[in-house]
Amino acid sequence: MTLAVLLSGQGGQHPAMFDLTADVPAAEPVFAAAAHLLGRDPRALVRSAGADLHGNRTGQILCCAAALAGWTVVAAARPARAIVAGYSIGDLAAWGCAGRLDPETVLRLAAARAEAMDAASPAGAGLAGIRGLSLAAIAGLAAKHGCHLAIRNAADSGVVGGAAGALDALCGDALADGARRAVVLPVHTPSHTPLLAEASRRFEESLARVHPRAPPPGAPRLISGLDGAAVFDVRSGLAKLARQISQTIDWAGCLEACREYGADTVLELGPGHALATMARDAIPGARVHALDEFRSASGIADWIRGA
Repeated sequence: MTLAVLLSGQGGQHPAMFDLTADVPAAEPVFAAAAHLLGRDPRALVRSAGADLHGNRTGQILCCAAALAGWTVVAAARPARAIVAGYSIGDLAAWGCAGRLDPETVLRLAAARAEAMDAASPAGAGLAGIRGLSLAAIAGLAAKHGCHLAIRNAADSGVVGGAAGALDALCGDALADGARRAVVLPVHTPSHTPLLAEASRRFEESLARVHPRAPPPGAPRLISGLDGAAVFDVRSGLAKLARQISQTIDWAGCLEACREYGADTVLELGPGHALATMARDAIPGARVHALDEFRSASGIADWIRGA
């Protein structure tokens, strides 16, 4: 058995996102480190009336905390052969799951990443999701409207970033060209586009001050969320973590790397199930679940062990 663990990006945060891991003793250091940055225990924060779970800084910390807390359940049950890959902010969480960075460092870097992105993000910009056109056609529409291809999700699915007005026009053209879906997403940061080049530069400075660990014996293979390549050289891998803020990320390539590694079981850690949905299409025949689809932490471990 080969297990692929996929770490969620932002967008799926919800009040019940820590229900399965809230009482896992091994996850307590993760929650404590997140509380230090958020000013409140994340388990209480997500259930607070009126809490903004989708603010950039809060959202990135919460997504990393959810992934790392979920990993404490997986780590005790996982097979010897495993691979980890993360989507957007999940790329940073993957370094924690792979044993390259400790949870406190991952969460501190998540805050720094969000702060750099907020400082660099132009007003009135965002992202749009397009499905049902080829990536070449999506890239062509992006260029036509002065936007940028931000994420390659699949051969017929991508995300583009740019000014809000341009994204509205782009979505209209995409639907006219036969797209099944073209919608401006509820985010205000043009992630993974050249509009955030300054954020990449600032985050690279933050990464230069960390001291990654050598992967422990039996650690899962770490895949770069930028291009799907295995991370063997630490410094080049960290450079990619900075660059993916302002460069197109190839999530389709990450899923292909998992498939080529022989993944026959796939688990998404973090809020939501978007990555699990994409994995079902990209890795036919694999057993796929998202953490949010289970009723208990023990159920996750039992599913992994019984695969």
